Amino acid sequence: MEDRNEDRLDDYPGLPVEPARALAAERGWRTVRVLAPEALLTMEYRSDRLNLTVRDSVVERAWAG
Repeated sequence: MEDRNEDRLDDYPGLPVEPARALAAERGWRTVRVLAPEALLTMEYRSDRLNLTVRDSVVERAWAG
């Protein structure tokens, strides 16, 4: 995917974490950050990073930055 901003981020919730990582790579994300629901985050924005909140190996939320 040339423009990650066009990625449908609502495609990720409900996916197991490894297929979500594979989909993100296929769509051009350079970095995928997997986080626990209560994880503390750094606040720097990176346009090439996809963040995934994961519980029990399933994506709950996805967002860019």
